Amino acid sequence: MKEVQFSSALAQADARWSDKELLLYGCHLRQNLRAAHIPVTAENYLRDVHLNFIGSVLLFGALWAIFYFSGYELQILSVTTSDLILWVLLFAGIIPGIYLFQIYYPAIIAQGRKSRIELDLPYAISYMEALSTAMPPYEMIKKIYEEQDMFGEISQEFGVIVRNVEVFGDDMITAMKELQRMTPSPNLRDFLNDLGIVFDSGGEISSYLAAKTQYFRDQAQQELELVLKTIEIMAEVYVSAFVAGPIALIIMIVAQGMTSNNQMDWLLSLMYLAIPAGAIIMIWLLSVMLPPENLEISRREIIEHDFAGSVPVHTSHQTSASDEEDANFYKQLAAKKKHHQLLNRLRHPLRAYISKYDYSLGAGVLVAGVIAVFWMTGWFDSYFPDNTFEAVLCLLIIGFMVPVAIAYEGRRWYVRNIESHIPEFLRELSDMKDIGITLHDAILRISNAKLGVLSSELSLASRDISSGAYVNAALVRMEERIGLVSVKRTISLLVRAGEITHNLRQIFMIAITDFEHYLKLKRERENTTIIYVMIIYLSFGIYLYTAYQLNVPFLASFQNQNIQLNLAGNVTDMFRISIILGTFSGIMAGQFSSNSILCGFKHSIVLLAAALAMFIFII
Repeated sequence: MKEVQFSSALAQADARWSDKELLLYGCHLRQNLRAAHIPVTAENYLRDVHLNFIGSVLLFGALWAIFYFSGYELQILSVTTSDLILWVLLFAGIIPGIYLFQIYYPAIIAQGRKSRIELDLPYAISYMEALSTAMPPYEMIKKIYEEQDMFGEISQEFGVIVRNVEVFGDDMITAMKELQRMTPSPNLRDFLNDLGIVFDSGGEISSYLAAKTQYFRDQAQQELELVLKTIEIMAEVYVSAFVAGPIALIIMIVAQGMTSNNQMDWLLSLMYLAIPAGAIIMIWLLSVMLPPENLEISRREIIEHDFAGSVPVHTSHQTSASDEEDANFYKQLAAKKKHHQLLNRLRHPLRAYISKYDYSLGAGVLVAGVIAVFWMTGWFDSYFPDNTFEAVLCLLIIGFMVPVAIAYEGRRWYVRNIESHIPEFLRELSDMKDIGITLHDAILRISNAKLGVLSSELSLASRDISSGAYVNAALVRMEERIGLVSVKRTISLLVRAGEITHNLRQIFMIAITDFEHYLKLKRERENTTIIYVMIIYLSFGIYLYTAYQLNVPFLASFQNQNIQLNLAGNVTDMFRISIILGTFSGIMAGQFSSNSILCGFKHSIVLLAAALAMFIFII
């Protein structure tokens, strides 16, 4: 009975506390939860926050008890600090941070979704413009929702309209107003509001969409500028806190070591934890808040009767005895397809290697495993007599990253090669269509031009058409073979528009303008973020130079004097910190340039190689 009363009192106290919190930031929390698409009510979310908060307090209490009863003592600046004061300081800093992070987590997710929505909104509107001549507004919205691999967050937003109409029975205008209340993007909110007004008044939807396309391209440009400002701030914070900070602390530690006073040695252990933890938090924030450079290669099988045959690619499971022969035929067909897929991977190993990171991750683990085996057998002892563990750790990280970096950079080259030739392909296709050449002949002629990887894909499409496939089906198969979101948007736009109109001139202009706008934003981001990548390289170079000056010219000048110096210990500590900084600084550089951890691997490899050369062969 007492347990029930205690549980009831605890629930009432939690409810009262939640009510007070909801008075403080309730409407913002509810809006942020809906904008972030987190399917939980504000009350339940706060209840989870309280449980996590209590769990954190109990965890810190347990850790303090362990250190207290073990007799742990910390000294700072010649003053012995009791365990209680130390853990009160940690509690005052970390526990409120955990609470505030959970409270603002929905706002962070919503802000990231806002950036992605506003950068992709012009392409969705262009797609709707191409479909508007033959589709009502709701069907256009539903089509955007169905193309989730092309429009990402916008498809998820439009999914709310589709759900409310088809599941809850709302009319389209009511569903659009509901989405306006919950979307994190002001631009999408304005677009839906104006679209509803045009629809209600019986205005021309196509004219409205055409007028809004350029406006939202300009808005996307402004959003990109905000994204770059965010990157600039994060870069300054990272360099100041995680590169300049360790340099200053190491100088202080070395200076105290010269006086035989090791009261600040505990800061080294703190840096081993604080630098990775802080870098991981910043990497996560960047990955959530910033739109990535989309290098995703997604392929799906086209399920169509392209060749006017009666054999579908997929069928339901056959169970009756009369269908046993058909079932065997489908099994043979599936086995043949797997056989051809395997042969295709063997014919094009590089394309298979870059299309899935599973192969490169496996190769990275294998290389790291080989390095670990050599280390355990003592093979590296003769090459690295000092700081063997640290040197091998560098090689392990580099050995794992190199195969993955090769796969990523190969994919990046593939993506850029394809995307750089798409506008030229569209222009030539449009010009040939205008002079009366059929799409099949136009594709065949263009495939003979020098369009890089795109030429080989066009040759396959031309061969499909010659074998009896429809032009649209061959183009769809080509976009799936390429597998890039940017290409899918363009080809799908042409295919959908070709199904509803024969006047493709305007559609070609829309597709070309969209793609050139996409490439322009991509170039602007690359040209701006390269500065922050160079800053990271420069700051890491300053760290290595500082380590060299401290351990070679500076400390060596005191060796003939009666001063106790621990040169080997200093080098080891600085080497370890350089490994941490090199690994995470490289990843941060990748986040700044492409919002991709894998993009940072090549930078980490260069920085770790520089650290290895400095501490093994120079210092």
